[in-house]
Order: sequence, then structure tokens, then C-alpha cells
Amino acid sequence: MRRSDPPFGGVIGRYHDESTPWWPEPERAAPGSPNVVVVVLDDVGFAQLGCFGSDLSTPTFDRLAAGGLRYSNFHTTALCSPTRSCLLTGRNHHRNGMGRVIEIANGFPGYNARIPFANGFLSEVLVEAGYATFAIGKWHLTPEDETHAGASRARWPLGRGFERFYGFMSGETHQFVPNLICDNHLTPPPGRPEDGYHLTADLVDRAIGCVRDLRVVDPEKPFFLYFATGACHSPHQAPAEWIARYRGAFDGGWDRWRDETLERQVAAGVLPEGTELSPRPEWVPAWDTLSADEQRLYARYMEAFAGFLSHTDHEVGRLLDFLELTGDLDNTLLFVLSDNGASSEGGPTGSMNDVRPWNGVATDLAEALGHLDEIGGPRWHNNYPWGWTIAGNTPFKRWKREVHEGGVADPLLVHWPRWIGAPGFRRQYVHAIDLFPTILEAAGLEAPALVRGVPQSPVDGTSFYATLADQGAGGAHRLQYYEMFGCRALYEDGWKAVTHHPIMQTEPGFDEDRWELYHVAVDPSECHDLAAHEPARLRRMIELWWVEAARNQVLPLDPRPLPTLVGARHLSVPDRRRYVYYPGAAQVPELVAVNVKNRTHRVEARVRLDEPGAEGVLISQGSLLGGWCLYVRHGALHYVHNRAATEPDRLSGDVSVEPGEHTWAFEFARTGEHRGLARLVADGAVVAEAPIKRFTPGRFSLTGAGLTCGYGNGLPVTDDAGAPGRFTGVLDQVVVEVDGQPFVDPEEEAADVIAMQ
Repeated sequence: MRRSDPPFGGVIGRYHDESTPWWPEPERAAPGSPNVVVVVLDDVGFAQLGCFGSDLSTPTFDRLAAGGLRYSNFHTTALCSPTRSCLLTGRNHHRNGMGRVIEIANGFPGYNARIPFANGFLSEVLVEAGYATFAIGKWHLTPEDETHAGASRARWPLGRGFERFYGFMSGETHQFVPNLICDNHLTPPPGRPEDGYHLTADLVDRAIGCVRDLRVVDPEKPFFLYFATGACHSPHQAPAEWIARYRGAFDGGWDRWRDETLERQVAAGVLPEGTELSPRPEWVPAWDTLSADEQRLYARYMEAFAGFLSHTDHEVGRLLDFLELTGDLDNTLLFVLSDNGASSEGGPTGSMNDVRPWNGVATDLAEALGHLDEIGGPRWHNNYPWGWTIAGNTPFKRWKREVHEGGVADPLLVHWPRWIGAPGFRRQYVHAIDLFPTILEAAGLEAPALVRGVPQSPVDGTSFYATLADQGAGGAHRLQYYEMFGCRALYEDGWKAVTHHPIMQTEPGFDEDRWELYHVAVDPSECHDLAAHEPARLRRMIELWWVEAARNQVLPLDPRPLPTLVGARHLSVPDRRRYVYYPGAAQVPELVAVNVKNRTHRVEARVRLDEPGAEGVLISQGSLLGGWCLYVRHGALHYVHNRAATEPDRLSGDVSVEPGEHTWAFEFARTGEHRGLARLVADGAVVAEAPIKRFTPGRFSLTGAGLTCGYGNGLPVTDDAGAPGRFTGVLDQVVVEVDGQPFVDPEEEAADVIAMQ
């Protein structure tokens, strides 16, 4: 609870010589309280760290494992926002309103992306106990329509107990041209790709800076650092030299990699002797059935991922080196974990641009091979194919977003030299909600009844603090439900009941789903379904799942991300037909910017030129990976519509750039589904006209690239516009008017969503 100011403890007389001054003592943590660092990796599968059986180079994480503990029975929710909410509150994800990621929130309590203030954050508890609190990197816990510069900051990091924040708000961002926030304001990246800038190094610099700034004035105050990398979520982007280190490393393919990885896992003690490799699913082709070109491309996708992970490991190593320099590492309780299993979002053949499936655009083999050497660089949003996903989750079934072990079993490292005795493995069942009570116990604290005056809800997690020092300590977490997009499971004392429900499937319904039963204490890879042998146990566990679902706000079950992806949605900002944008304003997230998709619209820029020859961006939305831009260059007005980095639609027309006032406009008249007639109008005259046969139907960007006025971002929609391409004249405003509601073809959009999986 945020304490009220204490009463004055001195004496106030009529005059100073009969008065006694007094100052309240600042809140201090108990002597010896540990620093806490939580490193959250993104979309890193159970088998992708070297210390969990991989052959990828992760010496920093391996060093932590060698001097600490590896929890090989750690579990998450199967998706990023939900898991992160569990880590920071100790409550189950549906109780946090995080049954899904923030971008597809809906109007039910378990899915509204609004974490209740009754579910206090670890940062809120620790800051009131005398800790410094820092959040660096990916946040993804604020409703998407509250992430703009004009939004309430109540659910931003500084509104939830963190004293400093530097990172990005969305689920992913471009690693060379990220969309960044510093504390409570948007800020441009401090470097450019051509200068060698990369987000992970920037995040580590900021984390080091936070600790450094604290230590120069207070050598004793403990800190809580929540460090959440963008790695290894797509786009898999890394400095070219890191990717080059893996040339040829994956030419043997995913089948061989799975076999060899399981051998390493068992030999190292990550998994017990006798652990079986789950069968490669039928929808993943055998590596030796692929053509030579397919193998070459798919291996390169994996090289980019591997370079991304190894580069991240190196940068985290810099943070650890600094903590050693300050003398903090010995008394730092440090966790390294991933938020869910390896991702399948690259689809069966991998992806050059993850926004394409959202817009019905495919990438053929020839196109991808034509850009082979650009994979992992700033011009693409690449992701590996399903075969590497399954490999990354070795030996488990399935992947992120589903609740078989491939989606929810993740690596967890714990390092705390002052407390942990002999390094080794821990087999106790642990869930993401358990970190909150464990950290509080390590700090000598209890979960408070009030946080900032708000009565607190019960904590769901159970502390595993005892297991840090005692390998034989019993596991306290005995029961845990799972649910994600209708996929459901229940863990109970070494047994797991689980069912898979295909995303978007409404018929047949949930009651027709087939439940499986596994004794995961002896069959961790879910190879032997015991449903037919233990029907009574399975029935009881299914009934118990429904009890847990009702208790945790899981209902109603809904496998459809579609309604909240592309349909009507309640926003915190009013919908309108006329939007006015002013030059230099902060970037506007796509969700709360004007929606020009599949509707007639007019974009009008009003300018004043004091000198002839003005040029630059008037208004832009998105990036080189997808978007649109209206700009002036070389005496002509240009409009470019870039649908997911395919061949763009271009209009150009000569205009007067002589001194005086001018009105330049783009008009789009809808003539059918996602198509229409486009025109450029300069001072009342049409200067260019052409049809647009296929306008972007889904998202322009997945990396947070929003709408800007008077400038573009560091990855412009078209190279011709320049970066940032600031308009050199006087731009008064840009008015965008839209007509009618954007119409969505459910069947078409559903097909796109399914293709994305």
C-alpha cells in the first residue's frame, strides 16, 4: 500500500529557537534484501537454449545454468501477454483479463486486456518496500487503444509501480527501427540500421544505465529489473555477422536436429532417461522430402533465428558483466525464462513478411530465394516454418497458442549465488504465477492486503522458494488449468488432461472435442494417451477443469480471434468520420488512427510554401513492410499504397511547389471489396488517376508502425519518401475524411487468419 505521509514528529513553536525540525525516514528494504532480475525471452522453445539441449550458442545462459538451477518442469500460458501478466501479478491470466493477447481483447472479463488494480503488480509491491523498479523492453500489458501519446497512463509501466521504463508497448517490434517509449512518452530510436543500431543492445544499455544511475547515489538499495527482450519473436532480425556464424549449421534439417537434441537433453539431465520424442506431425513434411531450394531457404530462416538468439545471449552477458562490476550479481535473484513455446506463425513454408497472411498475400519460393541474403535484415519481417517450430519444442507436441506441452513447457533458469547451493536440476512443477510469491518470500515480504489503497485479490501462485536451496523440497503447485482459444488442459499431481480445439472452428463445437490423458510425471512428451485406460480419472479431471474455468473467468469459450481482429470493437477514443492530424505529433497506433481500409476516403493536406521546391512526407501510415504514404518530391505529388511489401500501387502528378498556399489531396472511391478508384488532386485539379485492385484488408503493420504527419518513420513505406522525410514547407494540417463503415468479408478474413497459423 502506498503509505500516507506520517505525522510531523518534531516540535513547532512560535519561534525557531523553540522549535525542533524533523524529517520522515525513507522506506528502506530490509538489509540484505536481494536484487531481483527477471529476463523474459519471447517465443523461445523448450529446446532452444544450449543448457536445455540445443546446439545454438548461448554461453551466457549456459553460464547461469552451470552456476544455478534449471527447472525442467516449468510452465506458462502458451501466449505472451497472458504469461507476462501471470509473472507480474501471481494471478491466473483470465483473472487478469488476459485470456488472449491485448490486440484481440473482447468485452468479457477474462479477455478485456485490463488487468484489475486489485491484482497488484510485483513492481507495485516492491517499490513500496523500498526497492527501485525498472522495466526494460517488451511490455504488451496495456490495452492497445491506450498505447497512444494522448492516452491515460494508468496502465502503462509507470502507472503500475515501475519508476523507469524504456521499451515498446506492442507484442512485437522491428529490431532495427523499433517504436519506443521512454517512461511516459514516445521517443525515436537513438540510432539507425546503417549505423549498426539494434534494439537488444539498446535495451541492455538502458538496463545498465538504470542500475548505474542508482548505484552512484545509493550503493545498497535493492532493485527489481524486469528485462523483456524482443527476441526471439518475429521478425527474426539480428546483425548480419551473427547470422553468418550459422551458415550451413541447419542444412541437416529439422528431423535430424530433433533426434540429436533429445539425445543431448537426456545426456545432460534436462529430461529423464526413457523420454520419447513425440512423433513429427503429419502436416510437417520430412526434411528429406523437400527440394534443394526449399531446404536452402528453410535453413536460412533458422540461421536468422539462431543468430538472433545468440546475439541476445551476448547482450544479456553485458548486463551480467556490469552487475559483476558493481558487486550486485552475487546477491541478485535472477530468472531467465520464455513466455511460451516456439511459434508457428511462420506457417508451413516460413514467412518473409508476417503481415502478409493477415492480408491474403502469399510468398512464393522464387521470391523468397531472390531475397535470401536479406533474411534477418531490416527490410523483411521473417519467421521460420513449422518444422523448426516443432524442433524448437523438442521433445514435445505442438506449439505456442496451444496447451499441449509444446505450447506451455518452457525453460526456466534461476541464479542466486548467495543463496543457491549446488547447481543442478529441479523437477518440481512450477507455473508462471509462482514467480510472484517466490520473489516476495525471497525478499522477506508477504502479499499485501492493499496496494495503493485498493483491496487485493487472492494470489493464485504458490512459492517454490524452498526448492532453491533444497532439491528434495516437495512441489507445492499441484493443480493448474490451461485455456487458449478453446484449447484446454488440466494438470493435477503429475497427470494432465488436454484437448486441442482448432482455431476458428465453431462446428463441431467444444462438446465434441476429444480429451487425451497423460501421466506426464513419467511421460513428459505426451506420447501415451491413457484416456481409454483411465476413463474415471479423465472424467473427473474434465469436470474439475470446468470448475476452475468458472472460478477464473475463462468463460465463455471462443475459438475466434476474428471478431476482435477485424470487427467492431469498443475503443477508449471516439469513432468519427473526420480526423485532423498536425505535423510533428507523436506516432498514432493503427488501432486508434483513421481506418481507411475498404471505405471511400479523402486525405487533404493544407500547406504554405515560403520558398519554392518544398518536398517531404505529408502523411504516412505503416512502413516498408506495409502501409501507405502521401508525399511530395521533385515537383510532384505522390501516393504509394504498399500491400504487405508486394508490388505497390503508385500515383504521381506534377504540382505547383511555388510560394503560396496549396491544397494537395488523395481520394479513394470504393468500387468493390477492397478495391476502388484512386485520384490525386492538386489545388482542385485532378493530376493523376488509377484503379487500386486490391487495398490492404487487414493490418498495415504488426511491428507497431503507426500514422505520422509531416514525417515518416525510420523504415518508410517507400524508399522514395526518405527517412524520416520531413516536409520542408509549412504543413498546417492533414484532414482525413472517411465514408461508411469498413465492411469485412468474414469468410475471406477467416481464411487469412487460419493461413497465418
